[in-house]
Amino acid sequence: MSSKDNNLSKYKIEAIKSADNLKVGIVVSEWNEDITATLLQGTIDTLKKHNVKDKNIHTVTVPGSYELPMGAKLLLTKYSLDTVICLGCVIKGETDHDKYINTAVASGIMNLGLMSNKPIIFGVLTPNDQQQAKDRAGGKFGNKGVEAAITALRMAQLKDVVKNEGNGAIGF
Repeated sequence: MSSKDNNLSKYKIEAIKSADNLKVGIVVSEWNEDITATLLQGTIDTLKKHNVKDKNIHTVTVPGSYELPMGAKLLLTKYSLDTVICLGCVIKGETDHDKYINTAVASGIMNLGLMSNKPIIFGVLTPNDQQQAKDRAGGKFGNKGVEAAITALRMAQLKDVVKNEGNGAIGF
């Protein structure tokens, strides 16, 4: 869905159960720190709004977005986490570096989630310029950090629902 006319950080708060026992990892890129710091704050504020305890939030920084999957894997190795949120920002430049980085990061995050059987959330902005990044990090289109936190909460809840259904079938 295009974010052209929407603040995508709005959600139905009643659809999210209390997450007071959830353990969450957050990996945040230091590259474009003015943007990623805002994403991180939105993520943490949202997790706390849904009762995730401070002691259950484990945050690490990595140099750039390319390192997000490895940072997530290291967090999963050290802590017993229910989900990991990866936050970064890759702004298009004069070369195609953004395409290579974004493809590698998306693949790494997806593969880690499938391998670990844990929701690993892609909270990486891929804007064309600095203004688009700001618009999505607390600007007119909301804060992708909020969206990443909500996605993590919903996926952790979905995992519990499917696990506790009994037959293990999805959609049948």
